Amino acid sequence: MNPQQKELIKATVPILRASGEDLTNYFYARMFKHHPELRNMFNMGNQANGRQKSALANAVLAYAENIEDPSVLIGVLKGIGTKHRSLNIQPEQYKIVGTHLIASIGEVVGEAATLPILEAWTVAFYELADIMINLEKGLYEENIAKPGSWKGWRKFVIKKIVEESAEIKSFYLYPEDGKEIADFHPGQFISVQVFVPELNLLQPRQYSLSSTFNPEYYRISVKKESGIAPNPNGWVSNTMHSKSEGDVISISSPAGLFHLEKDSENPLVLISGGVGLTPMLSMLETNLNSIQNKKTIWIHGCRNESVHAFKDQISALKEEANHLETFTFYDAVTPENVISNEVIQGRVDLHKCKDSILLEEARYYICGPEMFIKTQYEALINLNVNQENIFYEEFGPQLINLN
Repeated sequence: MNPQQKELIKATVPILRASGEDLTNYFYARMFKHHPELRNMFNMGNQANGRQKSALANAVLAYAENIEDPSVLIGVLKGIGTKHRSLNIQPEQYKIVGTHLIASIGEVVGEAATLPILEAWTVAFYELADIMINLEKGLYEENIAKPGSWKGWRKFVIKKIVEESAEIKSFYLYPEDGKEIADFHPGQFISVQVFVPELNLLQPRQYSLSSTFNPEYYRISVKKESGIAPNPNGWVSNTMHSKSEGDVISISSPAGLFHLEKDSENPLVLISGGVGLTPMLSMLETNLNSIQNKKTIWIHGCRNESVHAFKDQISALKEEANHLETFTFYDAVTPENVISNEVIQGRVDLHKCKDSILLEEARYYICGPEMFIKTQYEALINLNVNQENIFYEEFGPQLINLN
């Protein structure tokens, strides 16, 4: 981009701040009208609840604000690229997005979107597309080089289903072809692709791997979300919960930037809310299976005992490992919970366990709903934890950036 074009991009920042979501809402409607096949690749739940549109609006605004030096966004771009790799996004699809995004800017902004502005945004978008395509090319090459890995979708058989709580089921996925599967870092996810009859669409979703690596299978643990027509939010999890042992689904190879550092000797503090415990469980199992015996703190919060998944498994692990300490928070407790003295009433409050979690050089991992992450992150900062030692994962489109 030349300097004049960069100035034109920066001049559109106030418009993006004021009406960015109107733009992205129009863009998605336009693109799906011309390319309805892409509805099979996008999470229509996040389309319906607006999260995807908000995430795109935030991304477009951030790019415009940092047009002089887009390299400051590389961390965010890597996260997006990792998701794209797991969904098998291809370079030609960037051209489709670019065509409809530029057209949408012209049609939504109107007369203010002059020809020079549209030309500047065209150059800006395709420069960004080149960055993403090259980044994703590297991710594809890195992935396919791993033993047992694959590109795109591969069929797996659900050989076992286990009910972990009133809302969560675990699915044990074995490769239909019987061949080797790829190892993964604890905390990573796979993408699942299933056909949703109510939508008449294939739908992808990312689910964290919820166990340490086993060379025979992958395990995911899925919370059944409410999905009431015509809102497709939750229909994939409902479809998964309707599956039976022996059914076949398609998945992508493991991906994700939120994971334990390899061979780290630092103390570990795992903080989860609700189904956010799934990547933490993989981290915990892997950590306890190592020979390092580093101090580990497990902190989990959920509504009540009926929705507390893996409760017995965590208790068993605690009995086996004297370097594991656990804290459990329930919104609603029973007299039995109070008597056992194993549960703290209320939302997760890190100040109630600060004497245990403030460990020198500890690494802190947070996973759960958006507000849960923000609350726990702020609590750690207030407790003078170095933000470089705090890592978090938000399920779905990234809407928060705390670092």
